[in-house]
Amino acid sequence: MSLPVLLDPDTIFFPPTQLAMEDPDGLLAVGGDLTPDWILEAYRNGIFPWFNPGEPILWWTPNPRSILRIDNIQLRKSLIKKIRQYARQRNLVIKFDTQFAEVMKACALTPREGQNGTWITQEMLNVYSELNQMGYAHSVEVYLDGDLQGGLYGIQIGKMFFGESMFSWQADTSKIALAFLSKFLKKNGFKMIDTQIETPHLNSMGAELIAREQFEMEILELTHQTFPAKRWAFDESLLTEIL
Repeated sequence: MSLPVLLDPDTIFFPPTQLAMEDPDGLLAVGGDLTPDWILEAYRNGIFPWFNPGEPILWWTPNPRSILRIDNIQLRKSLIKKIRQYARQRNLVIKFDTQFAEVMKACALTPREGQNGTWITQEMLNVYSELNQMGYAHSVEVYLDGDLQGGLYGIQIGKMFFGESMFSWQADTSKIALAFLSKFLKKNGFKMIDTQIETPHLNSMGAELIAREQFEMEILELTHQTFPAKRWAFDESLLTEIL
């Protein structure tokens, strides 16, 4: 039986992903450090941190991998109707990168099926907030009547977006966040969103599973495409495209 590789916190290094365990699916390594450099190196290799409070840092690379191809994202008529309803009745506003930490905290508070508690610890909040300041981590925020009611966050390297988590405090607000993220990414030449783990919620919007090897080949190309690491600003023309 294979075991996860123990990482030296003083040297940024990840072993070949083929060494990842099959049970639990994708567990590759333990240890290392939770700094921006470690996080960015992990994502460039299709790896992400995921661990519970009190555990050592665990690094994962599931096989197969859940992804959303931007051109295949399905915005159902019911979702478009909900967006228009919120725009008319609830003063719908979309923003990027204005309340990054609040989005992460909201994701941490959202119950997940089959999970007790959250992996979004204060340590995770600190390092991803630092990445947001550096222009690598981004949030999409959905406001209704002036209050934050849904959103998501993730990591952008080159023209690849790695989704991390989302939350919804009103019907479909996480889907609305994803819809506007996809519009922004398509406008800027992105091709794919990493969604990590298969869920019915993401499958309903067009997510698919691909082999780890295929995923790694595609992100190698996308992460090397030029797109500046900077804070994002929402383009109001994206709203008019849907409305």
